[in-house]
Order: sequence, then structure tokens, then C-alpha cells
Amino acid sequence: MVERKHLSFFVFITLLVLVFDQATKLFIILLKPALDFPLLKIHMVTNTGAGFGILQGRTILLAIISLVVASFVVASYPKLPQEKLPQFLFAVFLGGVLGNMLDRFFRSYVVDFIDFGFWPAFNIADTAITLAVTGLVIYYWKK
Repeated sequence: MVERKHLSFFVFITLLVLVFDQATKLFIILLKPALDFPLLKIHMVTNTGAGFGILQGRTILLAIISLVVASFVVASYPKLPQEKLPQFLFAVFLGGVLGNMLDRFFRSYVVDFIDFGFWPAFNIADTAITLAVTGLVIYYWKK
């Protein structure tokens, strides 16, 4: 039998990241802010590619890749370490992947809005994916 002691925690964190990502994107789409702070701009950017502008215009391919990655994480859930930290990190990762996947399937682009000027614009899902992968690398490195 699969141990599921953290399953509700995993689902909660995944949904929390997904809802926060989609809510901030909806806010950006509806209000179209143009905020210009000294180190940060908040404005709507549509991205038909992946990080750093790669694979521009390959929205369907990227959506399918996201679906495969999300499906793999869900299918692999029974094999994930049953500790809170990796459960949290995999859930954050899944929430981020699902957030950008929904954009690609339903909008045909990803909504980015956090712009430091020296780095490509990004969103909550991108942040979640980056932080989760970094955390997982550190977690597995220490193991």
C-alpha cells in the first residue's frame, strides 16, 4: 500500500501555488498595470516560448511538455520521499508547472509580469518552479 501521510498537504500546496499564480495573472490581465519602481517593473508581458525566450511560438509543444512533466510528477507521487520538505518542494514545482501549462492551453501564451530589466520577465509559476528545483537539488545533494 502506498503511504499517503502527506497527500493532503501535497495537494493543498499544489493548489495554493496554482491558484496564487492564476489569480495574479488574472489581476495583471484585467488591470494591465504599468508600475515602474527603481529596481522593478510590473507590467504584462505575453510569452509564447519558455524561459529566456527559447522555443518562441512553440506554445503547443511547451503545453504538451508541461502536461507530460505534471503527469510524471503525479504518477511518481507514491515514490516521492515521505518527508515534509520534498513533499512541499515537489508540490510547489507541480503547482508552477500546472500554472504555466494552463496559460499555454487556454491563452496560447504565458502571462509574465515581474520584470527586473536585466532578467527576462517572469511570473509566480516560474518563481515556484525555480525555487522548487533549487530546493530539490540541495535536498538530494545532501542525501
